[in-house]
Amino acid sequence: MVKDHFSHVRHWVFDLDNTLYPPAARLFDQIERRMTDFVMRSLGVDHGEADRLRKHYWHAHGTTLAGLMAEHRIDPDAYLEEVHDISFDALVPDPHLAELIAGLPGRKIVYTNGSAPYAAQVLKARGLDAAFDAIYGVEHAGYRPKPEAGAFRAVFARDGTDPKTAAMFEDDPRNLAAPHAMGMRTVHVAPERGKGAHIEHHTDDLAQFLGKLG
Repeated sequence: MVKDHFSHVRHWVFDLDNTLYPPAARLFDQIERRMTDFVMRSLGVDHGEADRLRKHYWHAHGTTLAGLMAEHRIDPDAYLEEVHDISFDALVPDPHLAELIAGLPGRKIVYTNGSAPYAAQVLKARGLDAAFDAIYGVEHAGYRPKPEAGAFRAVFARDGTDPKTAAMFEDDPRNLAAPHAMGMRTVHVAPERGKGAHIEHHTDDLAQFLGKLG
């Protein structure tokens, strides 16, 4: 049974975007547009080149921000504030998911490559804020992004997360490699299962999966 694989887990780590809300909300579309606008203005390039660079930095550095910091020394706080200034109207409360997360045994945290203030707004709009014990953003890892192992270690050390008794829920398959290597249970939350031995479980319905653990 799936439940047996999680009987030892006392630290539950959840990604935010497209994990704690359905991809159909398309919240990240707004963020990507603001990222492209930021790159256009900051680097003085046209829309096409800015969009190309945004994607290139994501692939090469883990996040667009990491690429901008590495190659252009962009101020991360100004960037995070601007790209996360979006509408949350597409999000609706999910009391069932909130109840399932709150009922998990042990400590529950959110760890995102976005900022913690942005994550707090998302959780509030989803009615999930009371279900979590802490929120960690990219700023808590020194602006190093997932999938870097050092970013995970920084956040886990800060929170007291023991990977041997922890599980990670994440929509981006590459962000599960480091947690798996640390000994965490890994759950890929996405419409289609990603590839790799570092993905132990997959679901396209987070609430349904969590329901199996109770």
